Amino acid sequence: MTTNPPFQSFFETSAQSMKESILHHLKFSLAHDTKTATKRDWWLATAKAVQERIIERMIATQSVHNEQDVRRVYYFSLEFLMGRLFSNSLYSASIHKETVEALKELGLEYEELRGEEYDMGLGNGGLGRLAACFLDSLATLDYPAVGYGIHYEFGLFRQEIKNGHQVELPDDWMKFGTPWEIIRPEFTQTIELYGHVENVFDDHGDYVPHWVNTRKLLGIPYDIPIPGYGTNTVNFLRLWESRPSEKINLEAFNRGGYTEALSDKTQSETVSKVLYPNDSTEAGKELRLVQQYFFVSCSLRDIIRRFHKVPRTWSEFPGKVAIQLNDTHPSVAIVELLRILQDEERLSWDEAWEIVIKTFAYTNHTLLPEALEKWSVPLFQKVLPRHMQLIFEINKRLLETVEAAYPGDSAKKRSMSLIEEGGVQMVRMANLAVVGSHSVNGVAALHTELLKKHLFADFNQFYVGRFNNKTNGITPRRWLLSSNPRLSDLISSKIGNGWVKNLDELRRIEQWVDDPAFQNDFMAVKHANKIDLAKIIEEECGVTVSPSALFDVQIKRLHEYKRQHLNLLHILALYRRILHDPGLDMQPRVFIFAAKAAPGYELAKCIIKAINAVATKINNDPRVGDKLKVVFLPNYRVSLAQRIIPAADVSEQISTAGKEASGTGNMKLALNGALTIGTLDGANVEILEEVGSDNIFIFGLTVDEVEALWAKGYRPNDYYLADEELRAVVDWVGSNFFTPDEPGVLSRLQHSLLGGGDPYLVLADFRSYSNAQAKIDEAYRNRAHWARMAILNTARVGKFSSDRTIHEYAREIWNLPQVPV
Repeated sequence: MTTNPPFQSFFETSAQSMKESILHHLKFSLAHDTKTATKRDWWLATAKAVQERIIERMIATQSVHNEQDVRRVYYFSLEFLMGRLFSNSLYSASIHKETVEALKELGLEYEELRGEEYDMGLGNGGLGRLAACFLDSLATLDYPAVGYGIHYEFGLFRQEIKNGHQVELPDDWMKFGTPWEIIRPEFTQTIELYGHVENVFDDHGDYVPHWVNTRKLLGIPYDIPIPGYGTNTVNFLRLWESRPSEKINLEAFNRGGYTEALSDKTQSETVSKVLYPNDSTEAGKELRLVQQYFFVSCSLRDIIRRFHKVPRTWSEFPGKVAIQLNDTHPSVAIVELLRILQDEERLSWDEAWEIVIKTFAYTNHTLLPEALEKWSVPLFQKVLPRHMQLIFEINKRLLETVEAAYPGDSAKKRSMSLIEEGGVQMVRMANLAVVGSHSVNGVAALHTELLKKHLFADFNQFYVGRFNNKTNGITPRRWLLSSNPRLSDLISSKIGNGWVKNLDELRRIEQWVDDPAFQNDFMAVKHANKIDLAKIIEEECGVTVSPSALFDVQIKRLHEYKRQHLNLLHILALYRRILHDPGLDMQPRVFIFAAKAAPGYELAKCIIKAINAVATKINNDPRVGDKLKVVFLPNYRVSLAQRIIPAADVSEQISTAGKEASGTGNMKLALNGALTIGTLDGANVEILEEVGSDNIFIFGLTVDEVEALWAKGYRPNDYYLADEELRAVVDWVGSNFFTPDEPGVLSRLQHSLLGGGDPYLVLADFRSYSNAQAKIDEAYRNRAHWARMAILNTARVGKFSSDRTIHEYAREIWNLPQVPV
């Protein structure tokens, strides 16, 4: 094997070199001169100047990987919440300072320019953001990796707030294109759907199933380079766009059937049109299943193409290929690989299944049974008839082994079966993912234990050693270095910048935790960030807030189990206390929300309306003054989170114990010096262990107490009747006081807490939560002590770097060596 020469860049690392590149691209890539260029033109030219340096490293990386015939990990995820790439690319290419200087010489402001970038509409929440963090860490740590997903034309949706209600508009993030992607038509893949299965004799005289009369789709790949920080490695994210196998039915067009002529094109392009189409209809369910199969089939065929670049046998496949399934969405890949090996490569069942098991690993992200994907057998048979046959065969063999291990245990077979019996048979995709993978991991210590104890208890007993924990992490490159440059500079002035690649080094700032000067500097950074956020709040919401107030932040997907409505009830309690006692001694506080609710999730949308209705009333009540403000920032996205998180004093992580798998917002906020108020749920448990009980505000029922309460029989009315303040605010929010122009619009929320049984124990945890909030109010009065707690949060969360998580995956699941370039 030849040794690659050391990497040498064609480009100089200087402000002058960047300036020349920017001007070159402005003229020759965008056809503008300096007089006609808009701000967006300047941004595009700068991005292209950065991208060419990254592509140079990407070519060198792939050359090394191909030359050494490396083992790669392939990360399958239906979403990658990438956010904006401009700033992170500058840091990763080691030209941030030079680019800022070059722009200044050109009369341009870096901060203004980077605002021209649109967030990539490729993800929704924590699942997609985790995938993006993992890609960053894989490249930074020199692990050969490729991410695979879908090239959505439209993101989830762009949220506007009108009269307090969420309004969903198209997230047309691709409207003006993006400078970061590279189209790769030479790697186009063809996949098949629908049709039916016939049994026919093959060339060897064997009677075999043959999938016929299928509809064909093309998958066109777009690559987004993923540069590592402080290394030459550049991996890539490959996203598939759906196209028809024939763009136009010319015969129909020529006879005047113009709509008919383009119908196949329209249907085919729908597959990659929108992230998470509404699945409340049968058509929506079908589209989601087609989406999932489309991207995993294209990805597997691409992986197989790469594998066969070198002549070798199929037994070598698991030695070169590790595939990680990010939740259940891509789990149909298990059956697709089995089908390819059986039907196209003619391997025996035992050979094929062994390869499948050794290749796949599965990450579970939810404890909510209703969130585990299931497809009706009729739908599955319609879309993927051959795959349905294979699932029945996998299930038959599984149940035979379960029967052999547990003779006569029908309950075990029912719980472990891939098919859920009932009115309509359902395919359990989570069970398929467990059965078809050699590793199943949870994403926080508590989550993994609950998986083994409850959700997959029988599988854990049956597959000894298959379940393991990999606590989630976040990349410090985006969530501190790029998001909070003031704090990054302060930290680096004390301990250097080694922490950017080794977050445990933040422990070294503990030596200044009691130094008044460092405390003042730390809090000055926080105050400056709050001034910046206050300007955004003024622009977006028309509400003036004081940066001297305590900024209390809850930013995450809107779901009942995340309990934004618990936060709201406490806000109402504070409001009521102020009205009853105008001289109430409380620390001025700004409650900041940002969240999107799924379009079909009516109660979640009702909670958004309630927050906005209460905010309007409080913010315009002269009796409250600056003691209390409530704001809901619209269209929550990565770039907005990067402005909110550095300014947060308090981090709301208040899910019902046992419902949140991990959470990563809790890690991002703690890293930036926000103090957590939270339940013992998800990664909060581990944050408590790291930062210490004196530097976090824990409240509420534990997992065991939640289980005991349900076992005893939870009656929310008991809590409602026993607590006068709670009763008053529940009645208040359900009345028409906050919505006189829309009578009854918030009654759904009140009903969920009382008549609906309060499924997430909001009323049970209210008083404990309120008491914890009182402790926060008290603690914030002692600014030196608050600074100490905030510093210790930043210093002690090194464990939650995604670098640590990826090292664990690579060592314990993927058996993946690092390959420096």
